[in-house]
Amino acid sequence: MIQTETLDLLEWPRLCQQWATFAATKLGAMAARHGRIPEHQSESERLLAQTREAYVLEDKSPLNFRGVQDIGDSLERAKLQSILSGDDLLNIATTLAGARQLRRAVDAQEEDDFPVLQSLVAELRTHPDLEKEIHHCIDDRGKVTDRANPKLAGIRKSLKTTHDNLQAKLQRIMQRNGGALQEALITQRAGRFVIPVKAPQKDSIPGIVHDVSTSGATLYIEPQSVVEFGNRLRQLERQEMREEELVRQKLSASVAAVSDDLEQLMAIVTTLDLATARARYSLWLEANPPRFSSPEERTVLRQLRHPILVWQQRHEEGNAVVPVDINMRPDIRVVAITGPNTGGKTVTLKTLGLAALMAKVGLFVPAREPVELPWFDQILADIGDEQSIEQSLSTFSGHIRRIGRILEAIGAEDAAVETGQALAPGEVGRVHPTDNSLVLLDEVGAGTDPSEGSALAIALLQHLANHTRLTVATTHFGELKALKYQDERFENASVEFDDVSLSPTYRLLWGIPGRSNALSIARRLGLNPTVIDVAQGYVGVSKQEDVNQVIAGLEAQRKRQENKAAEAADIVAQAEALKADIERKAAAIKDWELNQKLEQEKAIQAAVAEAKTEIAAVIRRLQQGNTTAQAAQRATAIVEDIAQDKVLPKGKHPAKKAVTDYKPKLGEKVRLIGLGGQTAEVVGAPDADGKVAVRFGLMKTVVDLRDIESLTGQKAATKAPAEKPPEKRRTQKAKVAKKEPAAPAVRTSKNTIDLRGMRVAEAEADLENFIAQSTGPIWIIHGHGTGKLKRGVREFLKRHPQVSSFENAEQADGGTGVTVAQV
Repeated sequence: MIQTETLDLLEWPRLCQQWATFAATKLGAMAARHGRIPEHQSESERLLAQTREAYVLEDKSPLNFRGVQDIGDSLERAKLQSILSGDDLLNIATTLAGARQLRRAVDAQEEDDFPVLQSLVAELRTHPDLEKEIHHCIDDRGKVTDRANPKLAGIRKSLKTTHDNLQAKLQRIMQRNGGALQEALITQRAGRFVIPVKAPQKDSIPGIVHDVSTSGATLYIEPQSVVEFGNRLRQLERQEMREEELVRQKLSASVAAVSDDLEQLMAIVTTLDLATARARYSLWLEANPPRFSSPEERTVLRQLRHPILVWQQRHEEGNAVVPVDINMRPDIRVVAITGPNTGGKTVTLKTLGLAALMAKVGLFVPAREPVELPWFDQILADIGDEQSIEQSLSTFSGHIRRIGRILEAIGAEDAAVETGQALAPGEVGRVHPTDNSLVLLDEVGAGTDPSEGSALAIALLQHLANHTRLTVATTHFGELKALKYQDERFENASVEFDDVSLSPTYRLLWGIPGRSNALSIARRLGLNPTVIDVAQGYVGVSKQEDVNQVIAGLEAQRKRQENKAAEAADIVAQAEALKADIERKAAAIKDWELNQKLEQEKAIQAAVAEAKTEIAAVIRRLQQGNTTAQAAQRATAIVEDIAQDKVLPKGKHPAKKAVTDYKPKLGEKVRLIGLGGQTAEVVGAPDADGKVAVRFGLMKTVVDLRDIESLTGQKAATKAPAEKPPEKRRTQKAKVAKKEPAAPAVRTSKNTIDLRGMRVAEAEADLENFIAQSTGPIWIIHGHGTGKLKRGVREFLKRHPQVSSFENAEQADGGTGVTVAQV
């Protein structure tokens, strides 16, 4: 009984009704509305596995339940040897076809991705022969076809001929006696064809009167000359009905023979529809799959939302849903939630109860991942006022009756006897819970004298801590807030109250007990200020005020910590984004260097091949001519010249390195030759090995002095070995080398300026200041918009003396909405 009460208190039937709207079949919707709660965790795990696969399948290839009907009643009548109607048989055939299509759709998926659903549909027997036989005998209107029985075809042919003859006979009678007719109309009465005749003219058309109009002015007469046609027609119709009945009787017997398979088919299709409905409802709720935690693991439900309130918000224009965070240690047995009225304490209880029920039936939970909560054997609640005048129950009596039923359901008293523990008042036990239940208590101990109600609440919560997995209770009693400091299994939580707006925020805070704020709320609701001031004086002389001040201080400290945590989270997010950007740029530089190395190797190989060709030509000339010492010496010089021209890249010969007296200073801006002219800042003095530390953007590195130069082009001073002056060699036609591509620059927040939303004049002023303080490439964000700002920026860059070039940014950096200028 208490389990049914709990489901009603938590509004579980209402949630099931919302879930049922996502079902595709009548049976699926009916099963969802009943919302059966599994009794074992293994069943819940199986349902969740079905939901997970249906969730993936819904996004990949949604299942189609077209044609599936509720054929349960038809199967029951068939087993009782009743003759099914044509519509019943047609529904069975379409259901068989729909089930076969569902099985094909599931079997078509990868086996490793959908093992649960594929094992489910593997047991489907769709009996295509029965489906084919029904479609052969029953048409789309549910009528027996002519091809179902050769005799039936002959009867229908005779029936049509007789009907046509009767109609022609009546038409001729009406033409001959048009003046006696009320209107020229052939109709039926009691299954006989008649014509409407004026009452005074009845003798002009002799026949059988089958009906009279309400006014008595019209008689519906079957002319005597067509009575025989009518009799023949009725005989043929009865023969047709007998033959049709024989066909349907045979088909009904075929259905009864496989009724067990068809019942199993309906159960499997309904299970598949329920899984799909759970997946669709979970997708609509933006919910995530839960995991049942072990007794040694935490309960984690972050940003948990009440599913019924989400429905109201989206479909009924309700208020925005404020989520709650639940993160409990595994040893917590009792949570006492305190705070002001209308602050959301009761909603928190219902939200937690519904989350546990949703996980049990295989629904995803509307919370952020990861969703981890225990599997409870039963969920029991005492929420709301059970006051009853008819039963002479006060509020307190109603609560006690329901709590008594809760204790009976969890068997706490028997467990206490088995453990040999005496449940004395005020006892703090350490008995391992004997019942894996979730108990939800609203305003525990309320409705009676505060001192006695508080004592009863303490004893009850200590008792439940000994014998249940988890109890969550709301209360206004300050004494319950102190239980946390006496028993480590207790935890405090509170609903937040905004002291500025004097209204609740509906947020759940952990570890801090709440204040009732009764006087603040009463003042906001317009109670006489004099009364409130007097009450405030009474509160001030009690110790409660000191406790409230301590709580207020804790709340203020919590808010400061939350703000700092939010700021730290923002900084971490920015750092991660910057790190990702730098890693992307570093990867681009690495790829560029690799490409450069490959291109240089290709150039060297080509030069070596060309040099070999020219050397071979010199050798051939020597072999063909007169070989003298002077000719050999001249050929040797030519070969040396070829080797230097072809193998050593132009300008890279070691003998041509320039040596100057330039030395970079600390803090000076220099250009990194090896990184395509990237501008950097010197952050360390050169060491004895000719190394110097530089920083560009957020990256810091050590480079060789030979790889840097001043912004005016001066090379750093280095020690160079004494070299012989190059020998004079023959002049050859120099080849134009390909320009090496510049290394990718690194974009940071310091070399990026955002001009979006500005006028052109404002943008030019900001851009002028930014260029004056920049060296190297800068990224200018102007967006697309009308294009006016982009054109203005680029015209300004063309005229600026410090800007050497500009181009569109890479697609990853904004594409045509961003301009990169070289300063």
